Amino acid sequence: MLYRIPFVALPLLLLAACSKPQETEKAPAPVQVTSVTQATIRRIVGGDGAIFPRDQAGIVPKISAPVQKFYVNRGDHVKQGQILAVLENRDLIDTAAESKGALAQAESNLRATEGATVPAAVVKAEGDLEAARESRESALKVLESRRQLFKEGALAGRQVDESQVAYSQADAQYRQARENLRTLQSVSKEEQIKTAAAQVQSAKAHLASQEQQVVYTRIASPMSGIVADRPINVGEMAAQGSPMITVMDISRVVARVNIPQADAAFVKLGQAAVLTQPDTKEQVDGKVTVVSPAADPSTTTVQVWIQIDNPGERLKPGTAVHAAIATEVHKAATVVPVAAILPGEEGGTAVLTVSPDSIVHKRAVTLGVREGGQVEILSGANPGEEVVVVGGMGLDDKTKVKVVTTAVEESDTDDENGPEAPASKDQKGAQKKDSAKPEPK
Repeated sequence: MLYRIPFVALPLLLLAACSKPQETEKAPAPVQVTSVTQATIRRIVGGDGAIFPRDQAGIVPKISAPVQKFYVNRGDHVKQGQILAVLENRDLIDTAAESKGALAQAESNLRATEGATVPAAVVKAEGDLEAARESRESALKVLESRRQLFKEGALAGRQVDESQVAYSQADAQYRQARENLRTLQSVSKEEQIKTAAAQVQSAKAHLASQEQQVVYTRIASPMSGIVADRPINVGEMAAQGSPMITVMDISRVVARVNIPQADAAFVKLGQAAVLTQPDTKEQVDGKVTVVSPAADPSTTTVQVWIQIDNPGERLKPGTAVHAAIATEVHKAATVVPVAAILPGEEGGTAVLTVSPDSIVHKRAVTLGVREGGQVEILSGANPGEEVVVVGGMGLDDKTKVKVVTTAVEESDTDDENGPEAPASKDQKGAQKKDSAKPEPK
């Protein structure tokens, strides 16, 4: 049996057979977004180092002698001025006693010189001068008498000459006695007293030196702290110049950390720091006290000292630490999660903002400081705008998207600067807790 197809329906069938299936419209890409916010953000500079005591003294004896007794052991706490050990000193005590006797003898000699010896010499010199004066006057009278008799012709000239010679001798003796007395009264008296006084001072200095040698045998602590080392025992020789006891003050400690040279310019005295022990993850607060003026040429790092209070002496010297220093604080900064930052043109950075009609717009942005999972936007985005944090990679500008949820992408807190410093209240408030990711299709 034959079926007849109407003539009018035949072209319609041919047209339907030749036409292609109509293409379905592409579905919008699912993304997660978050709002651009304002919060406090800081520049964190990090570095690794080790703990050192605030003060340390390697106590060295000033004399070499065997140790007679120790009063402390390793780990004992000591006070400044406390006696830690005593060296053998019996021979030094005997020498000091001998010096004390020499001082007494010198003082006695000085008293004798001032009170007896010098006055007796002066009295004798005065007597000699008086006798010389009388002899001179007598010789002068004889000379004048004989000159008169010579003029009268009653005496020979030879006798006059003899009297002249006798007078000259008497005058010379008088002059010598007068000079001797003057010397005793001025120069000799002062010099003898000075010599005796110098002997006393020398004896005193010698005694003081010997007594100080005895003091040196009593080893005292120059500071308060804890005994960290005691390398010798009783009876062993304490060598001059070699440490016999080491005392550390660890009531406060100093972390010496090495900061990359590029970051060191941001570090200033007084800045706050947080130190973390890698093994325990315990964090303590500190403050920058020293920034080295020069970089280490072998590591191109700058050493920074951070002082830390150490109650209970929990931090031990030699412990490795990581330091995070807050070098800048930017309040009311425009911030977004690091996950919102995408590569831009010509090596720059960009974000994808989402308009109310669910269209993304790629904007070039200038970044500021970064702290943990947040980064500062200096230009290119404004507070309140929505930016893509998940699903933005590969999206073109002005692409239609579907916002599946609103969340902040949580990022690892261990960035290139190491563990971040504790976030401020403003930063914590700016982070939204909804971190759900889009469900897989």
